[in-house]
Amino acid sequence: MTTSRAEPHASTTQRADGLYESDVPRRLERLPWGRFHTLVVVALGITWILDGLEVTLAGSVAGALKESPVLQFGDREAGLAGTCYLAGAVLGAIFFGWLTDRLGRKKLFFITLAVYLVATAMTAFAWDAYSFFFFRFLTGAGIGGEYTAINSTIQELVPARYRGWTDLVINGSFWIGAALGASGSIVLLDPAYFAPDHGWRAAFLIGAFLGLIIIFMRMWIPESPRWLVIHGRPDEAARIVDDVEARFVREGHRLGDLPPGKPMLLKGRTHTPLGEVFSALFVRHRGRTAVGLVLMAAQAFFYNAIFFTYALVLTRFYNVPSHDVGWYILPFALGNVMGPILLGRFFDTIGRRKMIAFTYAMSGILLALVGWMFQQDMLTASQLTIGWMIIFFFASPAASAAYLTVSETFPIEIRALAIAIFYAVGTGIGGVAAPVVFGMLIESGSRTSVFGGYLFGAALMIFAAFIAGRFAVAAERRSLEDVASPLSSHH
Repeated sequence: MTTSRAEPHASTTQRADGLYESDVPRRLERLPWGRFHTLVVVALGITWILDGLEVTLAGSVAGALKESPVLQFGDREAGLAGTCYLAGAVLGAIFFGWLTDRLGRKKLFFITLAVYLVATAMTAFAWDAYSFFFFRFLTGAGIGGEYTAINSTIQELVPARYRGWTDLVINGSFWIGAALGASGSIVLLDPAYFAPDHGWRAAFLIGAFLGLIIIFMRMWIPESPRWLVIHGRPDEAARIVDDVEARFVREGHRLGDLPPGKPMLLKGRTHTPLGEVFSALFVRHRGRTAVGLVLMAAQAFFYNAIFFTYALVLTRFYNVPSHDVGWYILPFALGNVMGPILLGRFFDTIGRRKMIAFTYAMSGILLALVGWMFQQDMLTASQLTIGWMIIFFFASPAASAAYLTVSETFPIEIRALAIAIFYAVGTGIGGVAAPVVFGMLIESGSRTSVFGGYLFGAALMIFAAFIAGRFAVAAERRSLEDVASPLSSHH
């Protein structure tokens, strides 16, 4: 093993026919795990902590919103607030995903964070139900855009041998935010400390405060070198990789030879026409598209139906005070965090296909069982929470694997927009309606009606497990360019 540091023109050269030969992807793949990767994961992955904070606060404050003398929500309005957030996330993902592929990863993860920060702060000052719904929509748009920009960047900077576990753990960090939101709600929604119309407002200001901190954390993160090469800026890409390699050398790492293979041969482009995007999704990679849609829709319905209405189940069927809901969400969040941490490594060793099928199937089977026990009134509120904790130990890596699948199995030119489309369609089919539907089922007061919704979610997960087991891509330990050749590639 020898220390090496390639010069810019040694990694990317332009041929007489106008094509580029680039070793940038292979140089990124040979890097060991280092401080650079850790900082990227923290600065960008914290997005999921923000999302977890937002969703948990929205779920935890459902009871407080009903008690608010200004908003005066019912169960249906509380569910509608969740739907507005998800609808914003869907449209924001598509719009900002298109911009991410066109303008670059770095610009968009600043723009989307700014949208989120302003919108969540304004939610705290909502003056009626309509303004609350509107600001929740904008908050979702910012977070939806973050999904596309951040997933793309992390995928393109992390070496293949660490990509699966890293992606799952980052997506699982959503539940660290959920735990923070639950903990904060315990205090903020306690009438001993805050008036009914003040606590939930303070809760939403927490996200805006964290957003300000994250802006500064992201200042040093470079643009994706892979994106730069594809978009005709190979020298800039090579300089960034030079700087990254120099960091590793200064920290005492030894960089070996490049992985086997030939330099990437491609023609630079400024953008990818939408016609080519849809041709790639629905002609060239239509099998992968079908798998991605099934995985995203199943996990979206599963999660959004249960989590967005969990507080309503506790308050309606178990008479849990709204300010105590956070205590029940903490163990729920723990199961979601530990699942990716403990099972994530197996997605890189046992393989994507087997682990995705296993985690989806376990999630569906356990949901059907716990749902039946709920319908039979066999569970206390604490026992139900333990049931959810076990279910989501498997469901969390399953859901994260859906995002992993759609972000690593499509060409780099359309990666961000592909993530956006799958997130939008999957969430639109399986997620947006779920909180409203379950809100109505809960409002009926019938455990049997709620159980019927749980059975539907379980069936979706088991069907997705079958599809993944048969058709998912074995992408473990393979470079992104090997999993999906760039559209501009000339090999």
